[in-house]
Amino acid sequence: MKTNPMADHAAPSARDRILATAHRLFYQEGLRATGIDRLIAESGVTKVTFYRHFPSKNELILAYLEQRHVLWMAWFRDALARHAGPAAPAAALREWLESDDFRGCAFINGVGEMPAEPAVAEAARRHKAEMRQAIAAVLSDGADKETRAEMLALAVDGAIVRAQIDGRPDAALQALEKLIAKLAG
Repeated sequence: MKTNPMADHAAPSARDRILATAHRLFYQEGLRATGIDRLIAESGVTKVTFYRHFPSKNELILAYLEQRHVLWMAWFRDALARHAGPAAPAAALREWLESDDFRGCAFINGVGEMPAEPAVAEAARRHKAEMRQAIAAVLSDGADKETRAEMLALAVDGAIVRAQIDGRPDAALQALEKLIAKLAG
């Protein structure tokens, strides 16, 4: 007799529901544009429960950024491995930029929305450093490997912003691919 595979899974905790709702709304609509009342309503928790888990909106924002970092980096490393070779960063980025829910980099957006919040800037610096390390890991060895990784990471960020501004990734990805070809040549 088969068992229900869903029966083994507990319902998400209130904290997980809040964080999942924050992840969706913060990424799609922005950190400042998303209000606490909407987060509470859409996550299906009471105010008391919300504030028990996240005493301030800034604490929720930092938890969201940490979750976003973990999820995005896992995807990015996997995508780099799937595409392998010098063009891996552009090929990986193409997957994301062409996705229906692409709205730019959560970390670049976060710093833009909250420039006076040092914890948001620190989360962005950590994220970008780890992204740069992931890019370096797929590059060929050489004395200039770290420099090439730094240049590619900067180009990736530029392509992300350009795709967000243009509303389509084609021009940004073409420029990134040309830059990668020049660096590899």
